[in-house]
Amino acid sequence: MQKTVAFTLNGKKVSVEMEQSKTLLWVLRTHFELTGTKYGCGEGYCGACTVLIDNSAVRSCATTIGEVAGKSVVTIEGLADGDKLHPVQQAFVDHDALQCGYCTPGMIMNAVGLLNDISNPSREDIISGMEDNLCRCGAHNRILDAIEDAASAMKSSGN
Repeated sequence: MQKTVAFTLNGKKVSVEMEQSKTLLWVLRTHFELTGTKYGCGEGYCGACTVLIDNSAVRSCATTIGEVAGKSVVTIEGLADGDKLHPVQQAFVDHDALQCGYCTPGMIMNAVGLLNDISNPSREDIISGMEDNLCRCGAHNRILDAIEDAASAMKSSGN
């Protein structure tokens, strides 16, 4: 049965009428045409589909649209402030923390969620917090360095 689900998406109030069992990933990509959130494993393991729901990193392939009713969802497309990249995005650019780029949106969103939870993480905190986001290219050390720099930048700017 279709129902109307209202939520905030990248800072804007939206609503959709559809089956509440549809995955958030499917709705983001097909209904809202926000394709920065990637389909990876489809089972919540790889992290390519990570978005923020109420500032926490969540796998959108394992979340139904019904679960986001009344909540705030942020995708990679909504992370920057106009032309100003979020500190995590900027750090990924500065450290060339990617290769093929497929996992990058999910890595960035997971890192933002991690830094929302732990403002001054140790290297071990970052490793542990990012462990479930998979990258086959081998950019792991650059990703860790980028997150460390982003944490410092966010701390000094008050983000």
